[in-house]
Amino acid sequence: MLIYGPNVLKELDKKQIKKVYTSRREIFDYCKEKAILVEFMENNKLSQFVKGSHQGVVIDVLDYKYATFEEISGDFVVILDHIEDPHNFGAIIRSAVGAGVKTIIIPKDRSVRVTETVVKISAGMINHIKIVMVNNIVDALKKLQSMGYFVYAADMDGDNYKKINYSGKKVLVVGNEGNGISRLVRDKSDVIVSIPISSVCESLNVSVAAGILMFEMRGCDE
Repeated sequence: MLIYGPNVLKELDKKQIKKVYTSRREIFDYCKEKAILVEFMENNKLSQFVKGSHQGVVIDVLDYKYATFEEISGDFVVILDHIEDPHNFGAIIRSAVGAGVKTIIIPKDRSVRVTETVVKISAGMINHIKIVMVNNIVDALKKLQSMGYFVYAADMDGDNYKKINYSGKKVLVVGNEGNGISRLVRDKSDVIVSIPISSVCESLNVSVAAGILMFEMRGCDE
């Protein structure tokens, strides 16, 4: 997989990197110092590798390795119910790491996976969190509840998120950009929470809503 950007490079474990291509002397020297295989290359050739703004750095890395359900860690887990936009996924990862979340769960089907865009938008934060892929979200929720987690699902007609006590082990579920959380996920959740917004605004972007909720939920444990 080809990913890009100097900040992403510096967040990577050297073991993940197969080779770095760069037009920047300081990045070339950084790779040499870290014993990372590197090749100097002009920007126009780098732009043939990737579509995004690479800032003079393209990295060939091993394919992303998803964690298993058994590797879930931490008292705060986030589940993405069929998120489709890689930019939203990357932004949620970045906020999740900032909020102290250790694990994000995504479904195997009809969902964005870890791509070069996701890695870039996360600003390399994907290397500080576990991404678990499951066959069925409802089954994952049942297992988490049996492990003592309380499930909060975000939807438009839930309880005001500011009036909820989030202490203890918790799961936040956020839904698809167009359809929100599925009925089965909603039915399995313990509490439905919502963010009150102005009547002139139809809804919040899912990554924005997820960020607001994650930091509110984390606050009760500080």
